[in-house]
Amino acid sequence: MNRTMRLLVLFALVALVPACWAPKGVFIPVDAYGASVPGEYVISPGDTLQVRVFQQEAMSARVRVRGDGKVSLPMVNDWVVAGKMPMQVATELQVRLKEFINTPVVTVSLEEMRPLTVSVVGEVVRPGVVVLEPGAGVLHAIAASGGLTDFAHKDGLFVVRKPGPTQKPVRIRFTWENLTSGDHASVKFLLQPQDVVVAE
Repeated sequence: MNRTMRLLVLFALVALVPACWAPKGVFIPVDAYGASVPGEYVISPGDTLQVRVFQQEAMSARVRVRGDGKVSLPMVNDWVVAGKMPMQVATELQVRLKEFINTPVVTVSLEEMRPLTVSVVGEVVRPGVVVLEPGAGVLHAIAASGGLTDFAHKDGLFVVRKPGPTQKPVRIRFTWENLTSGDHASVKFLLQPQDVVVAE
């Protein structure tokens, strides 16, 4: 066998060997991400709130949270509520209304939840923005994007999330095996608005 033939055989054998893949960059494994299962609901732009002030109908209102995270309420004007829990908003509103009422009693409830909108990018059939039901996970987002392509690395699934306005985004890693295991932190992980699902 001449040199040219030996090189061709060598290249063919190399092509048959699966490429070794390892995740790059900084990431957190999902089972080490402490906030994977959220507790009480956090208000976001697009939510509709019912604000009730006991025996003060004029101060009660049904309001939608604007894109800037604020609502407009009687006597309070523009007020940031996004990123807070309903109970926290009620407590803050009670404090603010003490200027006008002796002992205000306020309840804030979530009347209508905004759609869960996330971006799915990388090795999926239809990359883009998908709208999911609240409580959806990574598998739901991948399914809504048509599934993984043949080039996707099943250990290279990530969610990029910005925990708060002043916090840096975190990159949370998932594997296909854990996502489909039925009993793992991956399965219990719930997506949040503005999350980005990445399939490498």
